[in-house]
Amino acid sequence: MALFVPAVPGPPDEVVTWTRTIGGAESNVACHLAVLGLRAAWVSAVGGDAFGRAVVRAVESFGVDTSGVVIDPARPTGLYIKESDASGSPVRYYRRGSAASGMGPALLDGLPLDEVRVVHTSGITPALSDSCLALMRALATASRSFLLSFDLNWRPALWTDRDPAVLRDLAAAADVVFVGADEAERVWGVEKPTEIRALLPEPATLVVKQGADGATVFDGSAAPVFQPALKVDVVEPVGAGDAFAAGFLYGTLAGWSPERRLRSGHLRAATALLTHHDVGPSLPEDLVESLLGASPDEWAAAHISLGVTS
Repeated sequence: MALFVPAVPGPPDEVVTWTRTIGGAESNVACHLAVLGLRAAWVSAVGGDAFGRAVVRAVESFGVDTSGVVIDPARPTGLYIKESDASGSPVRYYRRGSAASGMGPALLDGLPLDEVRVVHTSGITPALSDSCLALMRALATASRSFLLSFDLNWRPALWTDRDPAVLRDLAAAADVVFVGADEAERVWGVEKPTEIRALLPEPATLVVKQGADGATVFDGSAAPVFQPALKVDVVEPVGAGDAFAAGFLYGTLAGWSPERRLRSGHLRAATALLTHHDVGPSLPEDLVESLLGASPDEWAAAHISLGVTS
């Protein structure tokens, strides 16, 4: 989607100039993975309009393959407005009848899914339309040689006239699932990591994001592993969950331990927390390597802010 953020800080109703950028859960993850050095592709639909062209160009600029993106001449590109604030950024969606809402199972035809290692999806897509829900169900039930990743990404405004009960089924069909503890409480009435795991025993890997506290991973039959979040001077939080998912998936493909995968997620999330945009500049490589292998005390003492890390 096209994304507009305030060009200067201030109350949204007083902002005169807005900056156009891009946003979207799955495209964010693809961009982060490409920046991390992996081959990544984004498959979606945009309108045949200036916003759609801008979105595709922007995603491509991160090194993401967009050859699977459909240009819909009849529907517009979706957009949203982010009222940036460090304590939480209200988001206004304008996506009803968008090109992405016209996606369906036919989108899977011809995709080289046997050539990929991970397909990342989110709970946003099935909320867009009946055909998008059919697309997600087709992907979830198809035979596969790749890992299917699913991020709950609860967006209540998208579910006002749809039944969110399908989200548990889609999550249960995935191999790697990301769920925010606060999201799970709103959608399923459970919040503790162990309660969420009891609700979702099927995925091989379940990651419960616990905000500024950290994240817990349930990986197979092993005991759950918790990793505290980094201390970060937050500019604004939207997009951090997508960055975390990308960092965790990167570590998964690298064959890292659960603790190292969680740290990779937290480090990538920090890059989004330090910017008003959904995909921010990477942290220095030497810092990342140092923190990935840091002792628990060193990790707990780390503090990341714009231009200064201690």
